[in-house]
Amino acid sequence: MPESPRYLVGLGRDADAEHVLRTCTGLADPRAKIEEIRGSLQTDRRASLRDLAGRAFGLKPIVWVGILVAAAQQFVGINVIFYYSTTLWRSVGFGESNALLITAITSLINIGATVLSLLLIDKVGRRLLMLSGSLGMAVTLGVMALAFSQAITTVAGEVLLPGVWGVVALVSANLFVAFFGVAWGSIMWVLLGEMFPNRIRAGAMAVSTAVNWLSNFAISTTFPVMAAISLTGSYSFYALSALASFFLVKHLVKETAGIELEDMDSQLRHTPAPDHGNR
Repeated sequence: MPESPRYLVGLGRDADAEHVLRTCTGLADPRAKIEEIRGSLQTDRRASLRDLAGRAFGLKPIVWVGILVAAAQQFVGINVIFYYSTTLWRSVGFGESNALLITAITSLINIGATVLSLLLIDKVGRRLLMLSGSLGMAVTLGVMALAFSQAITTVAGEVLLPGVWGVVALVSANLFVAFFGVAWGSIMWVLLGEMFPNRIRAGAMAVSTAVNWLSNFAISTTFPVMAAISLTGSYSFYALSALASFFLVKHLVKETAGIELEDMDSQLRHTPAPDHGNR
């Protein structure tokens, strides 16, 4: 991975910055971009977390958007699938070996979906993939909630999914992972790296990432309690969270594909999405 042009220009290594720009962006003559970066650096001052302060409940609105996006990625319950999948499938009637196999297959599906995301992200755009992923996750999680509502408890206290409901839950869970992997799994991190203006990027990303991991902790540690009360209720909550993530992206998230980092300040003040064909 090359150093970023912004970092190199800040060190006075313009020749290295030009080389990176030619190699990574295809610019034939990157000198104008070098001057634009230099101007951006000259207007910047040393960043601090105080730069995130604003009038919207103490923070700038764009910082709140980043926080909500970071939390939404975890509130759909993706790590419940990864952390508890073997125990979950065993609890609804699958044998231990089958449960382990299902977990391995789920991980491979996640990898494949992430590769597909890499192929689509610049062609389709961030917002459309995230919107589609949110709807797909909401539907598949809703079907899982329906499947678990059919569960029966044996005399021995074991939970079983009768008839085809076990297969329905299994297929829905893996489709959920696929929708997550192709959209929110990777694109959220790309979006957080692109959506903030240069002057607050480091601090805003730090706060958003902290919220993401705190949300992960909250969701993963509360699942056993929620599952003991109701698996249907648990997955209904995750389905509603996925649906909420759709409206979050639809109303608050701007497309960042094709926007230069130095232009992010002005782009945030103007809502039209960039033309993907004009890069």
